[in-house]
Amino acid sequence: MSFQDLLTAVALLLIIEGVIPFLNPPGLRRALLTISQLSDGVLRFGGLTCMVLGCLLLYAVR
Repeated sequence: MSFQDLLTAVALLLIIEGVIPFLNPPGLRRALLTISQLSDGVLRFGGLTCMVLGCLLLYAVR
């Protein structure tokens, strides 16, 4: 993996992260309010799930 690949991944992350606030700011506010009220355990499980799915997708693509 080159430095250019890493920068490409970061750029794509920024693009994807920017789509929701651009298209639906009120929906994002509601979602963030809901997320802020979740327990730490639920947030950790969500984070772990995202990491595992990301690793599986990366493995499948590469």
